[in-house]
Amino acid sequence: MREGDPSDVARGQGATRTRAGGAAALVTDAVLLGDPHARGKDSGGRMVRRGMNDVAVVVVGAGQAGLSSAYHLRRTGWEPGTDFVVLDHSPAPGGAWQFRWPTLTYGRVHGMHALPGMELTGADPGRPSSEVIGEYFAAYERAFALRVRRPVDVREVRDAGWGGRLVVRTAQGDWTARAVINATGTWDRPFWPRVPGQELFRGRQLHTAQYPGPRSDAFKGRRVVVVGGGTSAVQHLLEIAEVARETLWVTRRPPRFRSDSFGEEAGRAAVALVEERVREGLPPRSVVSVTGLPMTEQVRRARESGVLERHPMFARLAEDGVVWADGGRAPADTVLWATGFRPVIDHLAPLRLREPGGGIRLEGTRVSRDPRIHLVGYGPSASTIGANRAGRSAVRDVRALLAEGNREVPAVSPAAV
Repeated sequence: MREGDPSDVARGQGATRTRAGGAAALVTDAVLLGDPHARGKDSGGRMVRRGMNDVAVVVVGAGQAGLSSAYHLRRTGWEPGTDFVVLDHSPAPGGAWQFRWPTLTYGRVHGMHALPGMELTGADPGRPSSEVIGEYFAAYERAFALRVRRPVDVREVRDAGWGGRLVVRTAQGDWTARAVINATGTWDRPFWPRVPGQELFRGRQLHTAQYPGPRSDAFKGRRVVVVGGGTSAVQHLLEIAEVARETLWVTRRPPRFRSDSFGEEAGRAAVALVEERVREGLPPRSVVSVTGLPMTEQVRRARESGVLERHPMFARLAEDGVVWADGGRAPADTVLWATGFRPVIDHLAPLRLREPGGGIRLEGTRVSRDPRIHLVGYGPSASTIGANRAGRSAVRDVRALLAEGNREVPAVSPAAV
């Protein structure tokens, strides 16, 4: 059993144990999590709740944004497992990449940027991206000894009610921290639009999160309707059209194809548009919704052949297909909802971070309503390069926050931040 393992708390073991010289503490004389007065001191003399692990920072999630944050925390002098901890819901390294469909090979990945401090080199473009990136993330965690704990389900984050701390409640024990960097992404919250008649449809309904690849019985020889105007919808259509009896592409708005090159200036402009919504406290839009769809040669041919002929959104589902508002119908055996994902932030609900507009207002990565919380991989940083930058920015702000609170912060050279 590693020192500081939160499973000790779950078992209710009784020995008081602290880590000498570090910020983490585990005080397990009595598991009195519900008593705000049940406190002890860690090895630095700070007050902590009995039965909890105490660290400076908890990072929730170990995808691109979470690992970037952990890297910068370590680079600025904090020790993994002692000063900060990374809690990951997934069963293995790789973030959401480990769940991608097998036909999404590494060579077809759009815009994968390396993690800070370690390049991804020599990858076979024909291998599934889930394998390539999963192995890369695992090697990264080992190289920087980030000590990611998984699988750990974070149930909620709430104010501790004392010492300016937060309580991070998990299925494997609780943690207290001065700051939380939330990097939970979107994969675990697929968005399923509500359409009349969904319960009547006798065929199969799948979401991108469940997409098994085009060779599935759900698509081979079937009449398939793909709903969604993003990159995933286009990728699915290009694959499924080769095996399906027929395909139909449906979107709420006409898709916008981009024939020009997407340079750095265009990228900054797109991110700025997403960032503006977040600053206004509105739910973030995806960067792709702003940039449009790239017009590759494969996409051009699919448009010419009719595979990417767009149809407006249907009004309802019937038992055997889709029905438009004017009464027009199209038979269908399978409906694939490539309708995107929403941020996984329900565990932050006790902190009441949402604005009246439904989103969370950010200043950089810092939540306006609670500067102890940082969202990385959210809104404008929901891309691999954006996640890298967000991790560095969040760590810089967390250091400043803890310094203001008279908490000892490791010395670091200016180049590290």
